[in-house]
Amino acid sequence: MAEKQSILGRIAQLTRANVNALIDRAEDPQKMLDQLVRDYTSSIAEAEDAVAVTIGNLRLAEQDHAADIAEARDWGQKALAAATKAEDVRAKGDAAEAARFDNLAKVAIGKQIAAENEARAAEPMIASQNEVVAKLKDGLQDMRIKLDELKSKRDQLVARAKTAQAQKTVQGAISSINVMDPTSEIARFEEQVRREEAYVAGQAELQAGSIEDQFAELEDYGRNAEIEARLAALKGGTSAPQQIGATATGTDEGSANLTPEEDKTTY
Repeated sequence: MAEKQSILGRIAQLTRANVNALIDRAEDPQKMLDQLVRDYTSSIAEAEDAVAVTIGNLRLAEQDHAADIAEARDWGQKALAAATKAEDVRAKGDAAEAARFDNLAKVAIGKQIAAENEARAAEPMIASQNEVVAKLKDGLQDMRIKLDELKSKRDQLVARAKTAQAQKTVQGAISSINVMDPTSEIARFEEQVRREEAYVAGQAELQAGSIEDQFAELEDYGRNAEIEARLAALKGGTSAPQQIGATATGTDEGSANLTPEEDKTTY
């Protein structure tokens, strides 16, 4: 009986376990829950074996009780048969044979009483065992419910842990983006591009200025050459070079007939 109470105590202790408190105290709740699931599963298997043995012993006791009752009934029938036979023989005047059947009836009655005593003695134990087995079955059912609850909490916790980890990763990425703002990098790159563009524009402007200067030099050279030519013509007494825009046909007859001296007075 003590063994049965011990089994029942273990089941009661397990079913009274506060899963939430165990989770709160655990450093790694997921590992703690996995271990609890393994412990519960193992404890349920052990309890099922123990309860099965207890039920088996109860069924044996019930069978023995039924056998004692059947034996008591059988001896009672034998005692009745022997007593009836004794009366029949006594009615025929055979006292010795009647006494023998009376003795057989007494023996049968004695065995009937013994069987009845055995059955009667087993009845309280069988009743107690039935109560224990009923409690053990209830305890096992509670354990199975607690195991399902534990598995559900484990699955919920794992899902929450994964969600929290994902959120942590996202928050870390956001924090790193805030620390290293990409817009500042873009602005820095844009400034570099603007500097390059300004440099190219400056080069183009320098090149354009150089070409204009070259053409300006050519114009100065042409102007100086014309001046030198006219100066030489004046000094040599020859006609001055024809002016720009003037044509041979465009000169009037008067100017064509001027002497060199008269032509000099023109200037």
